[in-house]
Amino acid sequence: MTEQTTRLVLPSHIEAVADAAAAATDFVKSCGLDEQAAFTIDMAVREAVTNAMVHGNQEDETKSVEVIFNCLGNALEIEIRDQGEGFDPTGVPDPTKPANILKTSGRGIFLMRSFMDEVEWFARPEGGTTVRMVKRF
Repeated sequence: MTEQTTRLVLPSHIEAVADAAAAATDFVKSCGLDEQAAFTIDMAVREAVTNAMVHGNQEDETKSVEVIFNCLGNALEIEIRDQGEGFDPTGVPDPTKPANILKTSGRGIFLMRSFMDEVEWFARPEGGTTVRMVKRF
């Protein structure tokens, strides 16, 4: 397996989530991952990009979302960067608690953590947030 990188810059409108998912599918195949890994990565990318566009950039089309895929030997690393005001993942309520079960949002972070081996957030010095996700194989 050779190391490779793909970078996308997407406008902050929800229709572009499909573009990120399609790029993820193509990249995962080129890295040699199986169908199950491809499905879980697709779901995690959709959630992270949606969060970056909707919550990070507030769907402001003057702001973009950058998606970077890296195939690194035995792992796939994905970074999603927004240009929003910043984000604290500890402030998101646990969607598995009874008070939150019927809420229509709030499951994205839970799904990302379920599907990927590592998920972490960083505040960017120039503003915005980066979510870094890793899937090992």
